[in-house]
Amino acid sequence: MHPLDHPIWTALTTRQHALAEGGVLARRYPPAIAPFAAMSEMSLEHFAALGALMSPSDIAALFTPDIVTAPDAFKVVLAETVEQMLGTPAETALPGIESVTLGAADVPAMMALTELTRPGPFSARTHELGTFLGIRIDGRLVAMAGERMRPANYTEITAVCVHLDYRGRGYAQHLLGAVGRQIVARGAIPFLHVFSSNSSAIALYRRQGMEIRRRLYVTALQLKS
Repeated sequence: MHPLDHPIWTALTTRQHALAEGGVLARRYPPAIAPFAAMSEMSLEHFAALGALMSPSDIAALFTPDIVTAPDAFKVVLAETVEQMLGTPAETALPGIESVTLGAADVPAMMALTELTRPGPFSARTHELGTFLGIRIDGRLVAMAGERMRPANYTEITAVCVHLDYRGRGYAQHLLGAVGRQIVARGAIPFLHVFSSNSSAIALYRRQGMEIRRRLYVTALQLKS
């Protein structure tokens, strides 16, 4: 299989293996970093190994090429599809606008922006997965994008979001190009995931030069109480 057919498992067994919790049957990122988990197979034994990694409050989000049928020990809290898109986003210059590197001191502002715009899961330590870039206007963080999964020689672009009051100014395009440029400079290939229903974002990414590689199923599981 292509390494991006199972991006979470590939990331946690290659370039991000040092972050992985679990073993040969099931692995996950630390929950404070990301809710993503994966199994090497979809057997009852593997699901049991996944459940052993989880507390009752944990969510395990799987990205899989096939529909997930979970055992009775789990409840499904989300079942959607995403488009996996591949390619280097075009660089977009914005006169007078510069992106800045975000770090631990920026986490409250990053959390507030992602809670408002809902680009996908973002936790207090998500920024540790890679470089995150932002745009500040009058000292306020109004847009950002960064890096998340690193399966094999690919790096995922994530948390592409713009405050509602600042959309339509090209900030997302600018950040996409900037994050994509730094990924390519390190010898990796940019990719991203976007919900299949988000037609406007898919259109934006296509305009920036990215193409749909395939559709994946996103299944979020929680242990039944």
